[in-house]
Amino acid sequence: MNKDPEPFITKTNCPLCQNSIIITWQPDNIPFFGDVMHTCSQCDCGFKYADTMILTQREPMRFTLGVESIEDLDIRVIRSISGTIRIPELGINIEPGPASESYVSNVEGVLCRIEDVVGMVTRWEDEPPGSIERAHEILESLRQVRLGELGITIIIEDPLGNSAIISDKAISEVMIPEEAKGLKTGNIILEKDELPNHFTE
Repeated sequence: MNKDPEPFITKTNCPLCQNSIIITWQPDNIPFFGDVMHTCSQCDCGFKYADTMILTQREPMRFTLGVESIEDLDIRVIRSISGTIRIPELGINIEPGPASESYVSNVEGVLCRIEDVVGMVTRWEDEPPGSIERAHEILESLRQVRLGELGITIIIEDPLGNSAIISDKAISEVMIPEEAKGLKTGNIILEKDELPNHFTE
């Protein structure tokens, strides 16, 4: 019986407060994707960082998945801190920023994260009525997706090739350099004409 690789730690300075913090490095192997390294760190000042690094050099990649049934909610999703997630049917773009974190989840987990962010809009008193109504529409659409009543497309684009959708249903393609350079960086953003607010993770 193979034992899981032991984690190891390194020390560095927090980029916000400059206090000493510990970074934990955990080797792992993800089926169909190979060897990866999970890293995480947290400081008392509130700074936190997490990423999943692919240990082989990869090209800029785009993964496209049609979510058509409840079974599709179980499909594994790897989102690196350099990955952009798009759901064109809902006008949603989630872009990497300074506070973004990587995660290994599934389609339902991705939808839950989006629900959490959109749900904040419905609780903001200073939001215009149109934005709040649009937020409720998106939440209802996400609920229908989770019930298998509405189909959507999930697209993940990563200029470093460290994100993926692990499924035979997913279409994977190498992005041309011009496309990879066009990927935005900055705050995590949910973009919609009727919902123009920026959200930082």
